[in-house]
Amino acid sequence: MLTFIPTPIGNPQDITIRAMRLFEQATLFLCEDTRQTKRLLRLLEERFGMVYPEADFLSFNEHNGAARLEQISQRLEAEAVVYVSDAGMPAISDPGQLLVVHCQAQGIAYDVLPGASAVTTVYAASGFKSGKFLFFAFLPHKGKDRAAALDVVMNSLHDIVLYEAPHRLEKLLSEIVSMDADRELFLAKEVSKKYQHYYRGSAEVLALQLAETTIRGEWALVIEAKKQKERSLSFDQVFALPLPPKTKAKLLASLSDKSTNTWYEILSKK
Repeated sequence: MLTFIPTPIGNPQDITIRAMRLFEQATLFLCEDTRQTKRLLRLLEERFGMVYPEADFLSFNEHNGAARLEQISQRLEAEAVVYVSDAGMPAISDPGQLLVVHCQAQGIAYDVLPGASAVTTVYAASGFKSGKFLFFAFLPHKGKDRAAALDVVMNSLHDIVLYEAPHRLEKLLSEIVSMDADRELFLAKEVSKKYQHYYRGSAEVLALQLAETTIRGEWALVIEAKKQKERSLSFDQVFALPLPPKTKAKLLASLSDKSTNTWYEILSKK
């Protein structure tokens, strides 16, 4: 059976007991980066007494995923196999998604453990009240693709969660400022790590604030949804609308001190 196991996004204490027990039992690890996974396992062994597993470690990524599936497909059914990404929830913007599809197509049993996710952690920390958001991961780095993606982001009626590399964060902020300087943003640096820091404010204010800072580490952003302009009709516009009398009477009553019945009687005489 294949199990997808989330790993800490910063603080190793965020690992779960269930995850460590499955690590101990595994005979095959499929890893985004085998070196990163082995470092994590050694750390868990040293700090929390986890038994380091006697297992094979194979890389599994977007470049070798198809070939690797042919190599290990039978082992997915016969052994205790785990997949881990470098950090956080596997199979979201992650090559583990290929494994999920393969298991579904082949009828192979699999399980996904709940665990650390920068996406939900950052949104919870943002304080944005809509409760509805879209996850865009990393935007394209440059050119028309980036411009098109950013246009979608900035015109979304839902909050947006993005990741951004430190060397591109200043550029992203300047792009947002040029499109909507007043847009409310929430920025999180190094989530759950020693130098974690939160920032919230308008795009313009945050761009100025971070311009005076050496930008390092991993960053996630929440961009508040585009505000819809309120549209209201004047009394005369409502009166001129080609609507049934009952409907128009209700609208006119909401804009005046006359009742719906009174307006209905007036409209019926016309």
